[in-house]
Amino acid sequence: MIRIRLSVCALSTALLAACASSTTSTPAPTAVVAPNANLVVQGIPAVPQSLADAVGRYNDFRGHAFSDWHPTQREMLVSHRKAGANTAQIFRVTTPLTDGEQLTDGIDPVTRASYEPRKGQYIVFERATGGNEVAQIYRLPLTRAGAQPVLLTNPDERHSINAWLRKSGRLVYSSVPIDRTAQGGTRTKITTTLWLMDPEKPEGRRKLAELDGGGWAASRPSPDERLISLTRYLSANESQIWMLDLDSGVPKQVAPAIGSQETKATYSPAGWTADGRSLWIASDRAGEFRELMKLDLGSGRIDRISGHIPWDVSGVTLTEDRSKLAAQFNVDGRDELHFFDAATAKEMPAAALPKLPEGNVGSASYHHGNGELAFSISNAQGPSQIYSLGADGKVQQWTRAASSLDTTGFSEQKIVRWKSFDGTTISGLLTPPPKKFSGKRPVLISIHGGPESQASFGFLGRNVYYVQELGMALIQPNVRGSSGYGKSFLAMDNGFKREDSVRDIGALLDWIATQPDLDASRVLVTGGSYGGYMTLAVSTNYSDRIAGSIDVVGISHFVTFLNNTESYRRDLRRVEYGDERDPAMKAHLEKISPLTNAAKIKKPLFVIQGKNDPRVPYTEAEQIVATVRQGGTKVWYLRAENEGHGFQKKDNQDFQFYATVLFMQQTVLK
Repeated sequence: MIRIRLSVCALSTALLAACASSTTSTPAPTAVVAPNANLVVQGIPAVPQSLADAVGRYNDFRGHAFSDWHPTQREMLVSHRKAGANTAQIFRVTTPLTDGEQLTDGIDPVTRASYEPRKGQYIVFERATGGNEVAQIYRLPLTRAGAQPVLLTNPDERHSINAWLRKSGRLVYSSVPIDRTAQGGTRTKITTTLWLMDPEKPEGRRKLAELDGGGWAASRPSPDERLISLTRYLSANESQIWMLDLDSGVPKQVAPAIGSQETKATYSPAGWTADGRSLWIASDRAGEFRELMKLDLGSGRIDRISGHIPWDVSGVTLTEDRSKLAAQFNVDGRDELHFFDAATAKEMPAAALPKLPEGNVGSASYHHGNGELAFSISNAQGPSQIYSLGADGKVQQWTRAASSLDTTGFSEQKIVRWKSFDGTTISGLLTPPPKKFSGKRPVLISIHGGPESQASFGFLGRNVYYVQELGMALIQPNVRGSSGYGKSFLAMDNGFKREDSVRDIGALLDWIATQPDLDASRVLVTGGSYGGYMTLAVSTNYSDRIAGSIDVVGISHFVTFLNNTESYRRDLRRVEYGDERDPAMKAHLEKISPLTNAAKIKKPLFVIQGKNDPRVPYTEAEQIVATVRQGGTKVWYLRAENEGHGFQKKDNQDFQFYATVLFMQQTVLK
């Protein structure tokens, strides 16, 4: 008894000592990153501050996007997010490689702006609120310090800058009604109204035309400014060119010719000839790819100009005198510039042209006064930077991307190809991790949206962290339905063929399993918008072959999506996904929707959504989150109350990035 008592006393003494020691040496609580007040966070573990510190260097890549040339001076407008800022704004750059003068400011980004076309005394720009995409047009004077933007448009409609009439300084813009002003919160009929306005006297605006549907835009005025070309977008595989008389307001279809029996094709205007008798256009009427063509407006004859280039023309710009033409072509995911003599319609030989910087061309535009060509370049080593090509053939850099990292060693993307279930060849971009990572590497499959979009070469932004620091292999597939590979490939996922694109990812999983340096047991899939649908569909069809999924603003149920998306988009989306008003199509859409099959999602799911998204309403995210949780699968959910179709504000993007890295650590990197 005494021995036992002594032992207990000794044990008690030891415990007291241990407790005292523990009390005096308890480590401080781990510091965490608090989400900002606009973020709703559900199921996401606390983000350690140490994680945020580790990824911080990859959180602040800042490039520049070209907006417009000044009409008379050698200066330009660019969109850029400055150091410490939360959103991109418009800057005026007057001298190459100098800091620009910030013109716009505010909590919402501004990425589209244009100079008044005669003297450049003011700019007009578009800005929406909280990601709702209900863009308004503003005028900002440049002739007096401290001037504030002036609202030019009706806040109850969505507006878009279309084109300037350069001689009169008047602006053509389009307006589309939105659902919040409709009785019952939705519209059965959508129209696009074209307006002509002097931005200094907006009260005198004149209605040019009211057109059925939401796919209209004005683009190119004729040299005498009596006509303006219109594009009528019907689907990714069909569009038309119309001509609008600016005096009478009467529109006339010019391509394809009325009554034409040709198969569906795309047409878009690209510019006028100097005599105003012909129109440069882009069309895939002659084959699989969109070619540069020339339309004679008198006879209707269409001549092929770039049939020798087997890729889509993706952009065209002409000098003011219309003697030179620069066209961008999407060559297997990388845009490159080709130059043409507009008088002869002949391409200039590459050997006679100056060497341009390596990379993917983002935009190109000739200066109206001096014929200097501005163009942007993005590559694996940095985000978009702006250059110019002078009439003397000299290339000059105008902006320099900002980064706290040496990006020169970042991995280059390369094209990989695999056979799908039906023998169709599918391609994608693979960014391998650095050689310092040994063994089989985990894989991130990142699926683009659209679906009529394309994974293309260029800077990866924050995604480069996953490759360079986590050692993940990044694959960006271009499944059927992607643009850039011909109109037949573009239509291969339409309607009842929707899940064929999901099976392309199944074939990619097969391909990954054959690669000696890739780990098929550690695959994470992600995507945004339509890519979000694809992510959820892969999670239901191939749950046993992935480790987890990250759905960003994705469609979870096609019928509820079509019912709730903004009305001005609905008919255009029905052409792509199928018309839910047809009973057979509705049954099909119900059957294949991820929400219907949510019980099959067995691997961790991370859902990210903007509350103000007009394209894929936040209810698409809420319903998949709730249903998958009911099945017992772990779901993280991040919603931003001040964002729309994807996060644009840096503080929200930062937290999304931190949480994504944490999700990866708990799924494929553990």
